[in-house]
Order: sequence, then C-alpha cells, then structure tokens
Amino acid sequence: MKVSIVIPNFNGRELLEKNLPFVLKAKENQENEIIEIIIVDDGSIDESVNFIRNNFPDVKIIKHKINRGFSATVNTGVRTAKGELITLLNNDVIPSEDFLKTALPHFKDDKVFAVSLHEKGYAWARGIFKDGYIEIAPGEETNQAHLSFWVSGGSGVFRRSYWMKLGGMDEKLLSPFYWEDIDLCYRAAKKGWLNLWEPDANIVHKHESTISKFSKKYVERVRERNQLLFTWKNLTSPNLFRKHMIGLFKRLAAHPGYLRIILMAFFRIGTVLKARAKEKKEGKVSDEAIFANF
Repeated sequence: MKVSIVIPNFNGRELLEKNLPFVLKAKENQENEIIEIIIVDDGSIDESVNFIRNNFPDVKIIKHKINRGFSATVNTGVRTAKGELITLLNNDVIPSEDFLKTALPHFKDDKVFAVSLHEKGYAWARGIFKDGYIEIAPGEETNQAHLSFWVSGGSGVFRRSYWMKLGGMDEKLLSPFYWEDIDLCYRAAKKGWLNLWEPDANIVHKHESTISKFSKKYVERVRERNQLLFTWKNLTSPNLFRKHMIGLFKRLAAHPGYLRIILMAFFRIGTVLKARAKEKKEGKVSDEAIFANF
C-alpha cells in the first residue's frame, strides 16, 4: 500500500533542516512504500517555505496564509495526499530507515484504522474512565503489536479512506491543538475499527515541539478545555455521562478556578451538540466496550 508522508509545520525551519533529510532517506527505502512527502506550512514567518523550496525541491509544499492550528493543517495535507496510507510526522521526529516495514502489514486487516510508531520509552496507550473523566495512561513496551486507545497524530500511520469517512480531525471543535488525534481514534473505535501500536516501527522524537512557542498557562487551559469537549462530544453512554457530570461538579467544588475551563468549553456548546448527535447516530461500539479493552 502506497504511503504519503504529511508533516505539519509552523516556524520550524531549524527542525526541518535537522530532521527532514532523515525522512527523505527513509523515502529512498522501497520497503517503506513512500510515494510523496507533503509539508503543510501553517502560516510560518520564519522563512520555512523558502528554505524547503531552495533545499528540498522534491518535497511538496502547501501553505496556509494564516495560522489555522494543528488539525486544519493535517487535514489539508491528508486531503491532497495520493497514498492509500498517511504517515503523520511532526517536524521534530526522525524516522529510522525502515520505520514503516513492520507497520504496513497490519493494514492487510480491513479493520485496522491506524498504527502508532514506536518511540523508545513509549508504547501503546491505555484509555481509562476515572472519577467521571477520560484519562490517558501509557501501556508497557513489549515485543508484540498491541491494541492502543489512540495513535499519535505526530507519529502514526492512518488509512486514508477511513480518515475521510470520519471527516478527519475535528478542527471546528478542538483547534488549535490537543485531543484531536485521540478524538479521531475514538470515533474510529466506535465504528469497530482498530488502533494498534507496532514495537518495531522505530522513530526518534526530539520533543522540540512547536507547542512550546505558546505560554504554558494557555496550553494547559486548552488541554483541559479540549478534554471536556472530547467527553461531551463522544461519551454517549447515559451511565458514563451521568458519572462524568458528577465528576465535573466534584472537580469544580474542589477547584473553583475550574469554572474558567468549563466556560471556555461551553462557548463551543453548539458545535459539541451537533457533533454529539452525529456520534450517537453513527457509533456501533459502546463506550463501555472500548474501555473494557484497557
């Protein structure tokens, strides 16, 4: 199955200079079946685009005129991609020369939506429903592929046809960043599709993230807001949603400042309710069944 690499970029010229040569080297390895590398620039002002054009002419560039956020940037790349599979790589990720060799065979199973690549020290992801909230926890590194609660939007392989059926990442609700890849994979799981982790699909993640360009307080508020938005949209089990509301009021009572996060989320309630109605209609697998896997 042919693969398109999609790399979102925002003011990442220095990261691209260090890491893009490794992606091009991986493209030369026919075992990876890479047919194109697409960089979607999200309104950079650091000469990223000119640098790519001058130094990597074989890389396809798509440029947003304004900064639209991670989800919109990735969606742009996926829409224009020609591959049956999409490999999403952050610009601070270095792939090994054969990083897709063991990931691609998983897609022979029509139920597989996505496969997470292996960054040393990290493994498959566990999804936990605790105190009324959906939380993410790491699994243990093993020598075998494993079911995963989600596949990272910065280092994962996705089946493009299923991505398009899902409508891609939810840029209307979850922009500018956080929980968008979890949301996508959860919606896939509710359709009965599988998210996996492959231990031999090796990458190195330098964690020189674009997100560090924003203030820590702002980033944390967006993270907490999107956790709520994800829950309100996707948790369609009446029993679990009731437990969520109890947990929400307990958290607010213990931390009155949490009201700010609730209000931030509530400003998008119209979009949430519309998306929630769609998920209730289209979901085939219960929330309880998904959490039972972990």
